[in-house]
Amino acid sequence: MLAAGAVSTATAEAPLPHRLTAGQTVASAGHAPVPAPVAGAGDAAARSEPLRIRIPAIEVDAPLTALGLDATGALQVPSSRERNLAGWYGAGVSPGERGTAVVTGHVDTEQGPAVFFRLAELTAGQLIAVSRRDGHDAVFAVDTVEGLPKAGFPSTRVYASAARPELRLITCGGRYDPAAGGYQDNTVVYAHLIHAG
Repeated sequence: MLAAGAVSTATAEAPLPHRLTAGQTVASAGHAPVPAPVAGAGDAAARSEPLRIRIPAIEVDAPLTALGLDATGALQVPSSRERNLAGWYGAGVSPGERGTAVVTGHVDTEQGPAVFFRLAELTAGQLIAVSRRDGHDAVFAVDTVEGLPKAGFPSTRVYASAARPELRLITCGGRYDPAAGGYQDNTVVYAHLIHAG
């Protein structure tokens, strides 16, 4: 059975709103470095399509694809045919824009570990860079990482609007139980913008 990293699709989960409103350089071999924070960091950027996500601490360097909602109102997941692919909620806030941007990816697929396999390893202060179509990078610092049960997933809190630019990264986590439909938890990373430019 496919072990997809996705936001819970339990019927008790509130649907994702149409539009969510609201410092050192880390480098890794084989991956482009994340820019260091600069003065004025944290100011919101204009809307721009995100193209790529880089998380040097866990060796992520992956393209991004726009995602919509499925028939139940839950966020779709990226194709399981591409292990190194993440998706962002295209009808919501773009990463770097004021509000809460949402990015999701698989923890693994039938082919093995996938883009967010090591997401739960992130710690406060580590950096996430999102390359945007406008030619700029939106750089975020991790605030916290949570493991949350899919049953009763706290959608309102996770997707809450924010007055500043924030980012949520979401994948599956916890115990894998094929009889119960797969992973029983979600891993959620909370981060805030520290540099856009």
